[in-house]
Amino acid sequence: MAQTIIVADDHPLFRAALKQAVSQAVPDAETVEVDSIKALQAAVESHPDADLVLLDLNMPGAHGFSGLVFMRGQYPGLPVVVVSGSEELQVMRRSIDYGASGFIPKSAPLPTITEAIQAVLEGDVWLPAGVAEKIERMHSDATDFSEKLASLTPQQFRVLGMLAEGLLNKQIAYDLDVSEATIKAHITAVFRKLGVRNRTQAVIAIQQMEIDPSDQSLSGS
Repeated sequence: MAQTIIVADDHPLFRAALKQAVSQAVPDAETVEVDSIKALQAAVESHPDADLVLLDLNMPGAHGFSGLVFMRGQYPGLPVVVVSGSEELQVMRRSIDYGASGFIPKSAPLPTITEAIQAVLEGDVWLPAGVAEKIERMHSDATDFSEKLASLTPQQFRVLGMLAEGLLNKQIAYDLDVSEATIKAHITAVFRKLGVRNRTQAVIAIQQMEIDPSDQSLSGS
């Protein structure tokens, strides 16, 4: 039975590079391409037996590590490898803390990306050469909030993302094709699970998941 690998990145050229690496690592694999967190959720729901997700941290709908945390919470049996333009050790450490099965820098050559995909599919955790020893000595940044975020249902996670983008209840209801009453119920549940009381606190809380809250210059990486 052919393996299914989801490539989640909003840059078409890099998606093409990842798809090429997948075809070299697993020649008969089915590759599913998505360019946003919303599309990723739909892809995982329609491919429940997927074998691997290659995840860009900065797609539309993602707030840094929030997409990774959500995926690990909802689909704990599905390995997720972070693919990022940020190569700081702290970013790699946080990725592993939040449950990633590997971290591939976007600067890595194609043979290295292929090697990483093969290693993770075989059950290993893959990091660039020499990185594992360095990040083992670093302080863990896993937070209680990440566990709360992981407890959200897919629809609650969608609603939280839209809240963070500043959308009103009626706009969220329209986009998700449900009633405003349903959205209010979701928001109430989100606030309860996250331990916050209002929209502002929820937005501030999810900003903890940014790669570097003080430096938004990475948002396009």
